[in-house]
Amino acid sequence: MLSGDQNLQEQLLIHSSKHVTPYAECSIFSHLTFSWLSPLIAIGYKKPLDLDDVPDLTGLDSAKGSFPILKNKLERDRFTNNKLTTFNLAMALIHTTWMDILTTAILAVLYTLASYVGPYLINAFVQFLNGSRDSKREVVESLSQRHWFFKLQQGGIRARAALVAMIYQKGLTISSQSKVGQSGGEITNLIAIDAERIGDFGWYIHDPWLVILQVGIALVILYLNLGFASLSALVAIGIVMLTNIPLGSLQEKFQDELMKSKDNRMVKTSEILRNMKILKLQGWEMKFLSKICELRSVETKWLKSLLCTSTTIISIFWVAPSFIAAVTFATCMLLGVSLESGKILSAIATFKILQQPIYNLPDTISMIAQTKVSLDRITTYLNLADLDSGMVQTSPRGEVCKVTGSVKVTGTKAYVAQSPWIQSGKIEENILFGKDMDRVRYEKVLEACALKKDLEILPFGDQTVIGERGINLSGGQKQRLQIARALYQDADIYLFDDPFSAVDAHTGSHLFKECVLGFLKSKTVIYVTHQVEFLPAADLVLVMKGGEIKQAGKYNDILDSGSDFMELVGAHKEALSIIDSINTKFESENTKVNEKEKVEVILDDTNVIKGQIVQKEEREKGSVGFSIYWKYITSTYGGALVPCILLAAIIFELLQVASNYWLAWASPVSQDMVPPVGGTTLITVYVGLAVGSMFWIFIRAVCLTTAGYKTANLLFNKMHLCIFRAPMSFFDATPSGRILNRASTDQSAVDLTIPNAVGVFAFAVVQLLAVIAMMSQISWQVFLVFIPVIAICIWLQHYYTSSARELARLVGVCKAPIIQHFSETVSGLTTIRCFHQEQRFQDTNMKLTDGYSRPKFHSAGAIEWISIRVELLSSVIFAFFLVFLLIVPNETMDPSIAGLAVTYGLNLNILQASVIWKLCNMENSIISVERILQYTSIPSEAPLVVDTCRPNDLWPLDGKVDIHDLQVRYAPHMPLVLRGITCSFHGGKKTGIVGRTGSGKSTLIQTLFRIVEPTGGHIFIDGIDISSIGLHDLRSRLSIIPQDPTLFQGSVRSNLDPLEQYTDEQIWEALDQCQLGDEVRRKEGKLDSAVNENGENWSMGQRQLVCLGRVLLKKCKILVLDEATASVDTSTDHTIQQTLAVHFSDSTVITIAHRITSVLNGDMVLVLEQGLVEEFDSPLKLLENKSTSFAKLVAEYRGRSSSSYDSRV
Repeated sequence: MLSGDQNLQEQLLIHSSKHVTPYAECSIFSHLTFSWLSPLIAIGYKKPLDLDDVPDLTGLDSAKGSFPILKNKLERDRFTNNKLTTFNLAMALIHTTWMDILTTAILAVLYTLASYVGPYLINAFVQFLNGSRDSKREVVESLSQRHWFFKLQQGGIRARAALVAMIYQKGLTISSQSKVGQSGGEITNLIAIDAERIGDFGWYIHDPWLVILQVGIALVILYLNLGFASLSALVAIGIVMLTNIPLGSLQEKFQDELMKSKDNRMVKTSEILRNMKILKLQGWEMKFLSKICELRSVETKWLKSLLCTSTTIISIFWVAPSFIAAVTFATCMLLGVSLESGKILSAIATFKILQQPIYNLPDTISMIAQTKVSLDRITTYLNLADLDSGMVQTSPRGEVCKVTGSVKVTGTKAYVAQSPWIQSGKIEENILFGKDMDRVRYEKVLEACALKKDLEILPFGDQTVIGERGINLSGGQKQRLQIARALYQDADIYLFDDPFSAVDAHTGSHLFKECVLGFLKSKTVIYVTHQVEFLPAADLVLVMKGGEIKQAGKYNDILDSGSDFMELVGAHKEALSIIDSINTKFESENTKVNEKEKVEVILDDTNVIKGQIVQKEEREKGSVGFSIYWKYITSTYGGALVPCILLAAIIFELLQVASNYWLAWASPVSQDMVPPVGGTTLITVYVGLAVGSMFWIFIRAVCLTTAGYKTANLLFNKMHLCIFRAPMSFFDATPSGRILNRASTDQSAVDLTIPNAVGVFAFAVVQLLAVIAMMSQISWQVFLVFIPVIAICIWLQHYYTSSARELARLVGVCKAPIIQHFSETVSGLTTIRCFHQEQRFQDTNMKLTDGYSRPKFHSAGAIEWISIRVELLSSVIFAFFLVFLLIVPNETMDPSIAGLAVTYGLNLNILQASVIWKLCNMENSIISVERILQYTSIPSEAPLVVDTCRPNDLWPLDGKVDIHDLQVRYAPHMPLVLRGITCSFHGGKKTGIVGRTGSGKSTLIQTLFRIVEPTGGHIFIDGIDISSIGLHDLRSRLSIIPQDPTLFQGSVRSNLDPLEQYTDEQIWEALDQCQLGDEVRRKEGKLDSAVNENGENWSMGQRQLVCLGRVLLKKCKILVLDEATASVDTSTDHTIQQTLAVHFSDSTVITIAHRITSVLNGDMVLVLEQGLVEEFDSPLKLLENKSTSFAKLVAEYRGRSSSSYDSRV
């Protein structure tokens, strides 16, 4: 298998369609017995299953088959009503899966009728009539139930696939205005949780009407046995059902609030994962972890309420059969109906069968509530305004609503965004972007974008897998890759949104000349730029201010015609005059740096890797280790609640058996026999035992809920702490989809599913043991059949489990690529729409969805494969038991007790299959715990604080940085990026770091902040080795303005002061200093003005000024500027430089800059080349020698800026 989620995506996308599921064309016998699954289970027994082993789905089972049906139905409804309702969506889903719903309804009726034959015959059996007809009943019951369950899941998988495709398609058409109110995290939850829940609702779809049918049949059987007294049973059932109404509405409310709070948490988690690097640089990660924990505490408040309601409902319904029986028998005594043991046992068997639907009712009500909430949320999303299709034709990008006027666009478009959007995947795939390979054009594009050198150094060339959001590429490389994607499209119109700001001077020069003036010389190019030097080449220059065009014309024509343009050009000329003042006007031949040298690229950072950066998601293989169960059950109070849960379950079952035993013993077999006790005693003891049962079931439910709730929180806190304390290398190599999948889907399973799965399995085992004990007491000979049959069942379960387990794990692993692809689509929506690639992305989503449905579908079938075989074996035991009872002489046993054993035996096949099914279900569910535990053992960064080595409060006082023989590599198997750097940055001095892309500039800064730990050598700040102190002590004393200005969703105040350390006065002062004070005062909320996700309602320049405001507030002795003014215009750059000069005059300032003018005013310049110090001196001295690398860079910048590209190449 290839590496990474991307490579899992590739498996999902290129999977051969020749390998189609045998289900599509199997024989009737194979269909009935699920034998079509036997080949897959046989493969799984021999080796752990991989995705390639799992066959493809066809027809309606695939997203391609089910999505058009749902889409067409919803479009008809929307056309009729103009707006979708939750009812419309529900009906459209029913319309999509109507065949499955109808088939399962018939099977459910068949199963119900078969299951009630047994209780009807018990009375006759106790009178020793022939009960042999039962074995046929069991086969019908088993087959109908197994196919009922499978078809329900099949319908759920179809509905989910169609829904995911629908949500995804909406994501492709949603307008930019609608998108503002919907964060990526919320939309991701619709796919990860809501669509999943609606798919799971298939299990419960028939329960509401089925309960009525089952109660009706039960009343008929009771009426035949007990006459009019059976009406009291109806009243009792009614009372039990009515208690559900207020509890059900409470559940819906709690579920709704739980989902909202989960949304809020996932939005914040998603945002934090995107910006983890900035959090670590600023030393904010623990503060943001506390924000996640606060959001989780709100979520757990609703979770607790939901679980408490569920506990109450479960307690009521487990004792419902005893309550109904007590009411019914008491009524019989009042009405004088004779109670022989046969009638009582028949009634008990009826109540026992009723117990399942009544017990499932709380789950059903809870699930209806949850599904209603999910349907509401998806309907709200589907009703959001779409992008006006006319807009796409009438504005260059088609992303902004037109208020008045008109724009006409003719021809195809290609777009390069200001913030690069790179898909995780191979470099080649990013450049081709859906087009076929044209090798000649491809090579020309690589040449024009200066990418050839990069590809030569990368171990896999253009087959190298890029991490999420281009994590393993530098800013310049991402931007060049974006430009290459646009150039390869061969569009008519090219829209460039300031793409040259993220690259250094020589690369920017090359790109403008080769791409804009060369490759695109015959095309229409609209480029937004802050760099005045690129303007003379334009045929038309538009000067924008405050949303208006202030000036328009050729460069020279508008130069003297208005103040706005002069302001920009003036700032640029002022920057150039710095170079001129240092007397560095070189002859034109000196400015023509060798072309080869100009685009030289030495890759650094995480790029030179012998293996792909993103590795395949770790998937455990083999059985789920006992250690996983042990860690889970002992997480809370060391597992002290587990014995309490088991004890309560055992006592409850003993009391249930005792109460039924009491009724069987205390009732006469026939009317002419004298009962051993009076009627009042019989009912009083029975009610007493029922009350005892209720107490113990309540104890069990409370203990189970407490254990599950506490464990869920412990696992959540442990996993999140480990994630937040993980080194940056973990985030570089781990797509956020994997982490989000654990934080949403797996955490939801731990919150709600797993405690119940473990609890019901334990309870089913106790019930099964009770039945076996009861049957063996009457007939120990049953063990002669029971032991070999159980042995066969255990072997079958072992044979099946290896396949089922791997299928469940594949389900977990195949979900992350869908979430990741969706997240990427949301962030790159503008680019996708501009390139008209919506259909290709929709097709990819459908293939990924089918890749998830494949293991889910076969996993559903595998459970029924084992269940049908186990049930048929159970029928053998029961048939043997009946035959034995019929041939034994009458006087050797008490017919009442024999009848009671048969009553329990009727449930044997259901119970035995239930134990196997619940065991498999538990093992499938516990995989979520296994996946969360994987992330609780991530290697951690160095300690945040080292108590034995803490710097004093005033450190660093001087701000001197000494670097001794610094060597850095990103991983043990990778080459050195910094290869022995030695230099000193003096306190209070300004040092500029320059070098070509990939020379090690960013790595040096990351090492200063200990984002990367040195392999060798040391860095000292004011004499303290930074490796000896805690990370927070280090990072909190340093300031940085990063290359990508990062704002978080929240307010202006929370963005400037996330740690809440400063007063409003100090914050306003900082805003005024960074020229944002007036802008914020104009906003209605002032300091509480909203900042949207990623700061999208602020311009790039404003975001950078907010980052400047942060460092002005923090006022550290050492300040690092990491290409901080790359994406702002020259005027704003000048503002930032002036502000820094005033407020950080006595600080050590270290600047990495693409604009050479940013470092010319400094005291020292450090020139790096291939991870070594090439030059380190004052700018003046370096410029005196025209042969220095620095002098060449300055000459190139000066030459580019003074000469105009006003003649086309």
